Amino acid sequence: MTRANSLYSIPNLLCYFRVAVIPVMGVLFCFDSPFAAWTNLLLFSLAGLSDFLDGIIARATGQATLLGKFLDSSTDKILVGVTLMLLIAFDRLTGVWIIPALVIFLREILISGVREFMALQHVIVPISRLGKWKLTTQMFFMGFLVVGDYGDALVPQALLIGKLGLVFAAVITVLSGWDYMREAWKTLEKMDAERS
Repeated sequence: MTRANSLYSIPNLLCYFRVAVIPVMGVLFCFDSPFAAWTNLLLFSLAGLSDFLDGIIARATGQATLLGKFLDSSTDKILVGVTLMLLIAFDRLTGVWIIPALVIFLREILISGVREFMALQHVIVPISRLGKWKLTTQMFFMGFLVVGDYGDALVPQALLIGKLGLVFAAVITVLSGWDYMREAWKTLEKMDAERS
């Protein structure tokens, strides 16, 4: 696969889409209307679906690349992180409900640093099953928060469901991060033993 084909493969285009929807969602958050809320939910849902599809397409078509793996992991974190900031900025999350959002946000920053450190030591920690469920629960419950009070038209107490679900997602997020921290600790102990 040529460099140009790699850049513009379908899996990578789906990753670019996840980033492209972010500014559009930011603008839509500024409008307090059912149309804006439901359009935002649609965009957010399509972005989540694109994450599910890009890996499947990459493996099925032999288009899996290092660039694709980087984009897949990075764009997920960008989408989740920016959406959490928008939810806080537009008062979908206030008071103690901000805590699970901060937990998720900080965990992603920490684990990104850990993965970079591990890569420098040529140690690759595969994504666990819990890690895959982490993003699914985050995206699912954040969807309730994205649509906000307008979600009550379909699901009563949609905003409360989203808040409680985000707490659940935060717990899974922390637990899934333990795999990386455990492997990083083992690597550090091994490095210290080799230097002593």
